[in-house]
Amino acid sequence: MDTPIVVREAHLEDEDEVETLFEILDAYARGPGGQNAPLSALARENLGPGLRDHPNAFVLFGVLENRVVGAAVCVWSYSTFSGRPSVNLHDFSVLPEAQGFGVGTALLEELERRARARGCSKITLEVHDSNEGAKRLYARFGFEGWEPPTFFVAKPL
Repeated sequence: MDTPIVVREAHLEDEDEVETLFEILDAYARGPGGQNAPLSALARENLGPGLRDHPNAFVLFGVLENRVVGAAVCVWSYSTFSGRPSVNLHDFSVLPEAQGFGVGTALLEELERRARARGCSKITLEVHDSNEGAKRLYARFGFEGWEPPTFFVAKPL
């Protein structure tokens, strides 16, 4: 496919764009790299307002053939160890039918461009050990540290 990939910021005040984001995230959540289950109705209801109200959140969309097919939900942060800003790639998904065309790479390139422009020391992310495709993409992009003892844990509230 020779169609260029466009990466742009999502317009979170536009409910259609929030719905598109939800559909992309829900497709990932339903699979083995996600939670093997759809996102909840509460997640759908709160997605737009929650991201709009979060002062450090932004969403990049990957567009292929005039269709949004990928999303990167990101949060600006601060690294106390480096004394510089950082950014966390919180959620990242490309629809299955659009995988393999470079959408994920284009999204990561734009995220890195923005992080460098802001003087970030690093980009962080989390990936499930079973998500081999994502791990290959991230490794090609220079992410490292795949071995324990670094773990991401959560306490549900």
